[in-house]
Amino acid sequence: MNSADLGRRVGVPSTALFTDQYELTMVQAALKAGTADRRSVFEAFTRRLPEGRRYGVVAGIGRVLDAVENFHFDDEMLTFLREQNVVDGPTLAWLADYRFSGDIWGYPEGEVYFPGSPILRVEGSFAECVLLETVILSILNHDSAIAAAASRMSAAAGGRGLIEMGARRTHELSAVASARAAYIGGFDTTSDLAAGFRYNIPTVGTSAHAFTLLHDTERDAFRAQVDSLGRGTTLLVDTYDVAEAVRTAVEVAGTGLGAVRIDSGDLLLVAHRVRQQLDELGATGTKIVVTSDLDEYAIASLAAAPVDAYGVGTQLVTGSGQPTCSMVYKLVARAVSADPAEPLRPVAKKSLGAKTSVGGRKWAARRLDENGVAEAEVIGAGPVPAELADRQLLAELVRGGEVIAREPLDAARERHIAARSGLPMSAMQLSRGEPVIPTEYM
Repeated sequence: MNSADLGRRVGVPSTALFTDQYELTMVQAALKAGTADRRSVFEAFTRRLPEGRRYGVVAGIGRVLDAVENFHFDDEMLTFLREQNVVDGPTLAWLADYRFSGDIWGYPEGEVYFPGSPILRVEGSFAECVLLETVILSILNHDSAIAAAASRMSAAAGGRGLIEMGARRTHELSAVASARAAYIGGFDTTSDLAAGFRYNIPTVGTSAHAFTLLHDTERDAFRAQVDSLGRGTTLLVDTYDVAEAVRTAVEVAGTGLGAVRIDSGDLLLVAHRVRQQLDELGATGTKIVVTSDLDEYAIASLAAAPVDAYGVGTQLVTGSGQPTCSMVYKLVARAVSADPAEPLRPVAKKSLGAKTSVGGRKWAARRLDENGVAEAEVIGAGPVPAELADRQLLAELVRGGEVIAREPLDAARERHIAARSGLPMSAMQLSRGEPVIPTEYM
């Protein structure tokens, strides 16, 4: 397996300051109190799915592994912390030597999850684990939200092509992460070259309206594009008059024209008219790509249209109205010392309201019905029942500070297809509803 299969990680900067200040001040106080080395277990989970969603999608695990591996404080960072009086001298000395040396278990990337699922379990000393909270949540909350939106769009597309094209609608670094998450959730390609370079995602792109407007006539623009990119290119046909543009496109490129793109108007009506016109002109193999502020509902509404691929931007990179998964990172067990032989004691937040948590170092498994369809997410802190032993969801990701579970992005993409297909059929419904299977605690 070559490095391109796993994503290019060269030149990745330190992630140590992608954190909240209170992570460092907690370490300072724990060091002074003599509790920083207490063996601890943290878990990342969500108490509820975003409103109306029936399942979540785990995405960002590979980026979390990169972040943990690159979490260290260099001299410039330490100088900044010293000058800003963020932490004291002993804490700075401790941070200078920081490298995560614990263990991490988690749901494999592409797997689905539900309320309470222990998506990531981080084990080590309190101090080394608590430092990772913010960066882990930042990645998982963003990437899982995008992947869930992508999954819904993929289900709505019913096997038709999906192009991620949201780079101009979000932060430049978020755009790369979004393309990665979208690919896991079922998208086929991206317009973002940085995502293609870093994660080996197939990239696509031809021209915008500006290219047509640059030329004296639409025919000149089409001719220039075909001469440069070949007859298999995709011509944008809605700058002026769609019917005239389609006729000109076939005259210029011939019946072997690859595709036409429609970016405005009543897409259902226009797609039918364009398909009929292409067929009448003999371009029966020319495909139709539609764009223009699509989301999963718009894609579903075009199921009866002769559309071959959808390009999605804004709604995808913003999570289609749900830009975060509300995941939290909570201490669930701790010992009274750093001694590995010291038993772990369950701990949990017990405040009023909905912000409670369940203590204990947990396992998770998915129970299936007699047809092999998921019927419950089962979570426990004690022995794993024999009937669930081979259905456990947590996989070992980091052992003794060393990443041991990198995998190609395509593996996560394929895993998601399999996980989604193992859910009840109602999981694919776009109408608002409760999680498609319940969470049961043992």
